[in-house]
Amino acid sequence: MKQSIAIFASGSGSNFDTIALKALGGELPCNVKLLVCDKPDAPVIQKAETLGIETLVFQPKNFSNKEAYEKMIVQRLEALEVDWLILAGYMRLLGETMLEAYQGKILNVHPSLLPSFPGKDAIGQALEAKVTVTGVTIHFVDEGMDTGPIIQQESVDVTPDDDRESLQRKIQKIEHELYPIVIHRCVEGEIKPCHKRNVHS
Repeated sequence: MKQSIAIFASGSGSNFDTIALKALGGELPCNVKLLVCDKPDAPVIQKAETLGIETLVFQPKNFSNKEAYEKMIVQRLEALEVDWLILAGYMRLLGETMLEAYQGKILNVHPSLLPSFPGKDAIGQALEAKVTVTGVTIHFVDEGMDTGPIIQQESVDVTPDDDRESLQRKIQKIEHELYPIVIHRCVEGEIKPCHKRNVHS
């Protein structure tokens, strides 16, 4: 029985595209059951619709609080029997409702070598800090901002002529290679669900 995943994204969906196409093509042993998006005008929605993937699009401001919209999301996820949550450019911190429902089975990709440059605009942060190396981190999600247990990292060299666009391209190339590998290992059971920092597969 294949595991099922839901992908959460807020923007253009370049990681969504890569993961969904690999799953549809049989390279990833899982079914993409749902795209969850908090921005009704995000380009990723069109990508999901083109691939025939169900979407759940919502605006947090239409709910009384985070718990209210997360309950709504969890209900849909449970109805679709989703096993893993894959965050791919989802710009919201998950609250207790989601974390409890999918404890240890939520992955995120972050465009830096955590713990360096957590939070928003990690690429801008790296350029501003004038580092010569940044990278990509795939990690489990906990209640903090990019603080969950790290699964895998890969470094990316920052050259003096890099600007935001060129560095983003280099980072996304690695994300598109690394994230599907980690997802594959998780859904196949090679990497055990985890949300505590010291438990590592």
